[in-house]
Amino acid sequence: MAYTWDNRVTFVVKYLYDVDNNGYLDERDFSCLALRATIVEGKGEFSQSKLQEYQHIMMSLWEEIAELADFNKDLLQDGMITVDEFKQAVQQCCLGRRYEDFPQSMKMFIDTNFKMIDLNDDGIIEAHEFRYNCIMKFAIDDVDSVDEAFDTLLNDDDRRRGGLTLSRYQELYADFLGNPDENCSAIYLFGPLSEFSLQ
Repeated sequence: MAYTWDNRVTFVVKYLYDVDNNGYLDERDFSCLALRATIVEGKGEFSQSKLQEYQHIMMSLWEEIAELADFNKDLLQDGMITVDEFKQAVQQCCLGRRYEDFPQSMKMFIDTNFKMIDLNDDGIIEAHEFRYNCIMKFAIDDVDSVDEAFDTLLNDDDRRRGGLTLSRYQELYADFLGNPDENCSAIYLFGPLSEFSLQ
């Protein structure tokens, strides 16, 4: 159950977007994401110009997700997107699609996420960076399971390079959201998943 499409999308809501952990998405989550990306990319340093760049990316993502996910047209009333609404939006715009076919702001978020994981800015997510990213997102008590997840992601070209390039990360991210197959390697993009609940 941990690697079902439904559980993967729940993971994205809980650990990537719902920064304040209240069980739904709202504009504040994306403001927090902008600040987080600024600080992480700056390795603790703050840049107002970077913040403005990330605010543009994250607010565009919020607006796009809100437009796609507001099926009951109550967003103007409650200002939030439920997990089910988000899943419907992802199903509508990502399922069965490649990265190139994703909405523009979602592609910008994916690229930003890559930059936050690539701690040494060398253009490759290496095992130590993958480990660090996984351990900071959710409870993991076994580093071997993280390393196995990373190894499963890698194809022969990735192994020769020593990790994941941006284009490879984009491909895997698109599969994580867009491929319902529980046996594709992309299911390990964020490490060894468990069953996630937003309760």
